[in-house]
Amino acid sequence: MKLVEEYEGIGAVAWRDETFGSVPYRLRRFQGMARSGLPVPGVHRIEGEIDLKAIPDPSRLVDCDLTLRLEDGRSMRIALADTQGRVLTEGHGPSRCSCC
Repeated sequence: MKLVEEYEGIGAVAWRDETFGSVPYRLRRFQGMARSGLPVPGVHRIEGEIDLKAIPDPSRLVDCDLTLRLEDGRSMRIALADTQGRVLTEGHGPSRCSCC
């Protein structure tokens, strides 16, 4: 995996019909690479942390599909790994499903 992007700022976390604003985040995106040096579509990992102070009862969000709206207007799907705000999301690549 190769580090391809880093994100840091204050965004919003959306889950179901709830949105929690003013959420500081710091994330890194890693991309799977083939031996040829080309990226492997769908193979990626996002890791880092978000500050959960603005989210009541963050334990209910652990292992759920969340959307993080970044400060620059982009959005990404993330998953909380624990109640401390650790983020770990992994893409699986085109060989494991028909969605890619």
